[in-house]
Amino acid sequence: MLAVVLVVLVIFLFLRNLPATAIPSVAVPLSLVGSFGVMYLLGFSLNNLSLMALTISTGFVVDDAIVMIENIARYVEEGDTPLAAALKGSKQIGFTIISLTISLIAVLIPLLFMGDVVGRLFREFAITLGVTIIISAVVSLTLTPMMCARLLKPGHEQGRFFNWTQTAFDSIIEHYGTSLMWVLRHQPATLLVALATLALTVLLYIHIPKGFFPVQDTGVIMGMSQAPQSISFPAMASRQQALAAEILKDPAVESLSSFIGIDGTNTTLNSGRIQINLKPLAQRRLSASQVMERLQPALEPVEGITLYMQPVQDLTVDARVSRTQYKLTVEDPDLAHLNQLAPRLMEALGQRPELSGVSSDQQDQGLRAQLTIDRGTAARLGISPQAIDDALYDAFGQRQISTIFTELNQYRVVLAAGAGVTQGPQGLNAIYLRGAGGGQVPLMAVARLEQTTGPLAISRQGQFPAVTISFDLAPGSSLGHAVEAIQTTAQAMDLPASARLSFQGTALAFMASLKSQPLLILAALVTVYIVLGVLYESYIHPVTILSTLPSAGVGAVLALMAFKLDFTVIAVIGVILLIGIVKKNGIMVIDFALEAERHEGKPPEEAIFEACLLRFRPIMMTTMAALLGALPLALGGGVGSELRVPMGIAIIGGLVISQALTLYTTPVIYLYFDRLARRLRARRA
Repeated sequence: MLAVVLVVLVIFLFLRNLPATAIPSVAVPLSLVGSFGVMYLLGFSLNNLSLMALTISTGFVVDDAIVMIENIARYVEEGDTPLAAALKGSKQIGFTIISLTISLIAVLIPLLFMGDVVGRLFREFAITLGVTIIISAVVSLTLTPMMCARLLKPGHEQGRFFNWTQTAFDSIIEHYGTSLMWVLRHQPATLLVALATLALTVLLYIHIPKGFFPVQDTGVIMGMSQAPQSISFPAMASRQQALAAEILKDPAVESLSSFIGIDGTNTTLNSGRIQINLKPLAQRRLSASQVMERLQPALEPVEGITLYMQPVQDLTVDARVSRTQYKLTVEDPDLAHLNQLAPRLMEALGQRPELSGVSSDQQDQGLRAQLTIDRGTAARLGISPQAIDDALYDAFGQRQISTIFTELNQYRVVLAAGAGVTQGPQGLNAIYLRGAGGGQVPLMAVARLEQTTGPLAISRQGQFPAVTISFDLAPGSSLGHAVEAIQTTAQAMDLPASARLSFQGTALAFMASLKSQPLLILAALVTVYIVLGVLYESYIHPVTILSTLPSAGVGAVLALMAFKLDFTVIAVIGVILLIGIVKKNGIMVIDFALEAERHEGKPPEEAIFEACLLRFRPIMMTTMAALLGALPLALGGGVGSELRVPMGIAIIGGLVISQALTLYTTPVIYLYFDRLARRLRARRA
């Protein structure tokens, strides 16, 4: 809602006319309502991604209507009747709107073909945004000219606010024209600035820390507890309760749920889970990550148990639950080699400053009691190995021997030894066997006890024994830096050829996205170039339009770095959307310049100069509308807003820098390419 209000205010500020403001404002609800209908037919829901697309679209959908009404209003201000102005203005600007819409849809096409889990997540985002843009174009080409012909009033006396703002706008355009003339007299220097911007974009992309998804504050923290491998169930319950009591003392904690025992998540007895529910953000005033930092020192005094915490995320690609957020798997066909290698690797990774909370699921130090039967003695006493096995199962195996049925329920009767027998290996001395003569024979008379250590559980991946090492990021570190640190450490350890390291879950998806990011941006550029080439029937003019993009990339990356944000998948989507937004400025200028050259016979220098001045107001309007449409995303607010902030900041930063540069670089590049085209035609002739 805030985005819609801000966009409407921008329209009113530039047009200063309530009927003229109402006309493009109608495009917003109509486009959004139409998008809801298509989303319903496609089976989409309102979620973080679709709401993000609808918020961004509020700045997009009015662009076409703004361009249309600004052109019609210009003719009305020059003295044409509203109907004549609507016919003339819509005819002149119709192709421009079609170009803007098709090229913007082309930017979204690569998002539809993103692979893996990320592609499936953002397919709904791209379709929702694309549908909204198409509906807004239809509204702008049909309803907007009709409303202009009916609602715009020519020649009525303007108020003081209109006259004051008109004077200000005229002064701004006059100063812009003066500065543009100076730039056109120094074209080589301006071209060097454009080339330097392109080089700076590449350097900043290499330098900025890379990430996957921003860490969200959903108000829930998941904790995985780990105790010594030899712990008993009662002792585990006592220590888990001690953790829970300490957690509940924190003022930010609302409630918690505690789980111990072996189930689908806890594979061993010495592990447990605690789900911590936090109070609403307005009450606790701290993020989930800050609450975790405060809880960690308070939980360290609890003896004999460690709690690993991570905030629960709305978007996750992990299929397995781990102690910390990211996972690395070590595989080796030889279990003995793996048991030696995994602790060494974990110790080395624990010393890396980029990582924190390094732990593993290796459980190879559990207590084991091994009975060796003295078969000769047992045979003399008439005791078979099966009898020994049955006696042990009766005492420790929870054998069901009967079922008691009542009117409302049924109860299983389980045979088990008394509590004193099951407390330790010494309980085996209380086990007796029936001998051949009917007498009682102590179990330890026919067996020898050996106490050793052994694995509580053996994890496997791809049929091979595997150990999963989980880790978190140290404060100030990014996932990209952490991955590089792990790879460097593994190379330095000179691992045996049989060992294999592989990232899993979020870290694996990050590696895949890191490889696809440049290809995704390149695909968007190529798609837009092809579409613009078809629309303009030219190889050169699309390059002129795309020359506006490096400055947007510089602005986006600098804004992310200024706010200490990683270049995540969400930021990449923001950069791709910037491609669609920023090229609109180039399209509007190039369209008018080409029309002035082809139909009015003006020289290129005069045509591009006049186009820049005429399209200055709609360019500023569309840029401000897109910028303020992204402002609610950048400001953040509510549960999970961290997911949307990088996109908003990237779009705003890119728009600010590109607006400042492309108003001057685009006409210079247009003239250079025009001269190049003339030379090529002259050579062919």
